[in-house]
Amino acid sequence: MDTSIAWLNRYLTPGDVTADEADRVLTAAGFPIEGTEPLPPQSGKPDARLDVEVTSNRGDCLSHVGLAREVAASLSADKPRAFMPPSGDSKGNTPARTGDVRDVVSLENQTPELCPLFTVQVIRGVKVGPSPAWLADALEAAGQRPINNVVDVTNFITLELGHPCHVFDLAKLAGAKLVVRHAAAKEKLTTLDGKTHELAAADLVVADSERAQSLAGVMGGADSEVGEGTVDVVLEMATWDPVTVREQGRRHTLRTDASYRFERIVAPAEIDSAAARAAALLVEVAGGSLMGGGEAGDGFIRAGKPIPAAHIVDFRPERCRSILGIHVSDQEMVDAFTRLEIDVQPDGERLRCTIPAFRPDLIREIDLVEEVARTKGYDAIPVEEKMAVRVRPPSETERGIALAAGSLTGMGFYETVTFSFVTPAEAELFVPAGARVVAVDDERRGEEPSLRPSVLPSLLRCRKANRAGGVSVPGGVRLFERAAIFGEDEHGASLERRVIALLMDVPSTGKKRAHDDAQAGLRRLAGVLEALGRSTAGPHARVRLESVEPPAACWDPAACARIILTPDGITPGSGGELVLGTAGLIAPAITDRYDLDARVAAAEVDERALLAHFPHTTRIEPMPAFPGIERDVSLILSEDVAWSRVQAVAGSVGADRLEAVEFVGVYRGEQVGAGKKSLTLRLGFRDPARTLRHEEVDPQVDAFVEAAKRDLAAEVRL
Repeated sequence: MDTSIAWLNRYLTPGDVTADEADRVLTAAGFPIEGTEPLPPQSGKPDARLDVEVTSNRGDCLSHVGLAREVAASLSADKPRAFMPPSGDSKGNTPARTGDVRDVVSLENQTPELCPLFTVQVIRGVKVGPSPAWLADALEAAGQRPINNVVDVTNFITLELGHPCHVFDLAKLAGAKLVVRHAAAKEKLTTLDGKTHELAAADLVVADSERAQSLAGVMGGADSEVGEGTVDVVLEMATWDPVTVREQGRRHTLRTDASYRFERIVAPAEIDSAAARAAALLVEVAGGSLMGGGEAGDGFIRAGKPIPAAHIVDFRPERCRSILGIHVSDQEMVDAFTRLEIDVQPDGERLRCTIPAFRPDLIREIDLVEEVARTKGYDAIPVEEKMAVRVRPPSETERGIALAAGSLTGMGFYETVTFSFVTPAEAELFVPAGARVVAVDDERRGEEPSLRPSVLPSLLRCRKANRAGGVSVPGGVRLFERAAIFGEDEHGASLERRVIALLMDVPSTGKKRAHDDAQAGLRRLAGVLEALGRSTAGPHARVRLESVEPPAACWDPAACARIILTPDGITPGSGGELVLGTAGLIAPAITDRYDLDARVAAAEVDERALLAHFPHTTRIEPMPAFPGIERDVSLILSEDVAWSRVQAVAGSVGADRLEAVEFVGVYRGEQVGAGKKSLTLRLGFRDPARTLRHEEVDPQVDAFVEAAKRDLAAEVRL
């Protein structure tokens, strides 16, 4: 905010603060000065313009009065200056009132929840013309151009008190009425800058009985603008919902001094005094008479909600000293609050602090602790040369994620970090059945307003970029990302969760992607998932894939599976298994959409389920002391028999020395027959106490073969 030192000194006694002094004091109070510009003297007093940086929570300091309060509060300890709030006109006079304002104008507030207070006063018989020198000089010192005496008063009040106000030409208001209402869809409003805006139903306006006359809290309308022929004016002073003002300002790309202040809260409890000050100045510089009457006989018409009671915060001095780490006496705290116009009443070991209306940022006890620190001076709080830091080990979740990520990295995966937004069309392809896409209503997101229901579209974009860049990696590109995905159910409840998503190229043995290539890609993915599961659920954890209908349109219906994790120490089928997520091939139509000439395998693993059994118990086992025996068996099976069923049959025969069941390969061709495949697996046997003999293994192999014939309709291929 541009601030005039001469103007600032009007509210201080003695008013002799220099630019350098204000720079030092305001910077120490948390309002750094970004620049200083010398100005010609005002009324014989030196002047300078300071560019003061005001934080977003201190809307009260977007005014000369607010900054004067801060200067007075900060200087009172070593160089006392009293704060003098303005009242009446520039000479302190309060104009007399005549007539009844209700006879010439009426007011209706249809949205008190968005306009907590709207006040109206009427000044009759004004003469619009140039502003007096003191008013023009003050505005120019703050970087504004004088327009005419009536408009200049409204700008002066904005810069003096931080309370924007507006004047209407009474003769131009249809029906002599003001209505606070929502705009009609596609209603037109020409603002004071000469631009015509098509309003939305969400816009809030001040209208007369026929049409909108201003965009609430942002800018007035040209139809009721005060000009040289204006005789009677309606003075509006109001406060608005900050979010509403911000949204409609963005919607119409309008940003004004008024909207900037309303977005940071203008207290309704201060409206009356600010409006009275504005009316008195209008009468002083433009003449005319101020109307009286009104509901309370004070010349005001008001509409809105009751003014809320003052906020009270219980403050513990001992707690303040503990937080600051320095000794500040109770009396010092009381003095600091008093200088900040916070009323303090002792209550045992606490102080009951009544917060002034112009400080809506003071809500909690910690806010008052900060005020004590500001007034005491941040330089009074010592900074230790060394800071005691206790290094704690990573949490179990952090350790588990690190192990999982390390496992993937070791298998050739590159980690990505991508945006959480996708296009609506992409989102619909990846949203699971029974869920809905969540989108943000933010024009800055442009064509990507949807929160991603899966990380896979982001990984596919990365793969597309790699392909466009000619990236080639032995074995194919492999990507993974740990991130949140979003959605909601039919009742609107959030479905947000964290997942680990994987994407890997399907290997190719020729120019065309054959069925065997896809199978090989799925087997590699299954191996990756088993290694991932063992990294968090134990070295003997098992992962199997069960065919399911695709949960979303992105999956290939012929190659989509549910990921089942059997943690270390859990018996399959005992109820301790976990569903990790979905794995399979991405549908060809989706890979075409991302301009990929290769099939890709993918998986999305629920992070919470993956870490459910972490940390697992680590066991140290000796290396086998005796050799084992391996037997390869080739079975001709129907094409729809999954590897998991073969594993289940091998585990069901009760072979006491069976150590491992491993996949060797699969063959399809004329020799096997249509709809059939030849599956070769390896059975491993071992006795921990001695060397096995072949005749001890033969019955167990035969038992497996018979079970496969019975349960899987298998034929043994010799």
